[in-house]
Amino acid sequence: MNYPEQKREIINGITYNYLCHIENVVKEGNVFPAHYHNYIEILYGISGTYEVILNGKCYKFTDGDLVLINSKEVHQINSCCQKGGQYIVLRFEPEVIYNSMFYNHLQLKYVFPFILENSEHQKVIKKATIESTFIPNLLYEILKEFQMEAYGYELAIQNHIGRIFLWILRYFHQANVDFMHSLLTNMSSFKCLQPSFDYVLEHFNEDLKATDMAALCNMSSSYFSRTFNEQMHMNFNEYVNYIRITEAEKLLISTTMNITEIANAVGFNTTSYFIKLFKSYKNISPKQFRKEFIITFDK
Repeated sequence: MNYPEQKREIINGITYNYLCHIENVVKEGNVFPAHYHNYIEILYGISGTYEVILNGKCYKFTDGDLVLINSKEVHQINSCCQKGGQYIVLRFEPEVIYNSMFYNHLQLKYVFPFILENSEHQKVIKKATIESTFIPNLLYEILKEFQMEAYGYELAIQNHIGRIFLWILRYFHQANVDFMHSLLTNMSSFKCLQPSFDYVLEHFNEDLKATDMAALCNMSSSYFSRTFNEQMHMNFNEYVNYIRITEAEKLLISTTMNITEIANAVGFNTTSYFIKLFKSYKNISPKQFRKEFIITFDK
């Protein structure tokens, strides 16, 4: 069955890689129909009782409970109370805590459990486990930072998310949760692909071909392409474009180079194609991106 994908949200023309708000539920019944998104999502119950359906399995949560929803995991939320209730919603792109485009296979072992759709880690951490930790206060602090937008709030939010993520990892580790059995194939594949990741980062402005990367990784072209698609959820050319757009972002905010110069610097032959691709990735033109950054920076 095909479920709708919730796209990355845009607020006042700016694309956020994290979002936080209180969900106010006014009645019993469905809160959100089945859907998925690239965000990793954390729910924290304030009042009321809910059921969250994750990949067909039903879990209950109530005030003080924490729910973990993986990136791209199909989920539905229902309210079980006639008067509804409230819960905190924290969503963040995986890149907030890691960047699979840049990190190597050794570091990916920490985030794999939260980016795989079929990961079987514990989905609900009960109130009794977290009420004496810093987690509840930190979630309210993230909410406050997102609402107030004080100077440097972006750094504060990313730092807080990192602390929550680290606590969850150590909690699972202390509970002897073993992810590696189901992740060995993925880890091995990433290790084999690592030479191509390293090469692209060093030569993204050059003409890059999947066939050359296959040879670099000691793979056949067909096996390299299939493995790359499976692990990265994009083909090699899409990956190269992602890296180029990311590098273009850096140049837009750190240099006075014009759009054509930046397009050439990151490996695009035509400015028009660069602008088109940038808009498809960022939902904003390079020129507007630079303008929005300046406005945000001057706040």
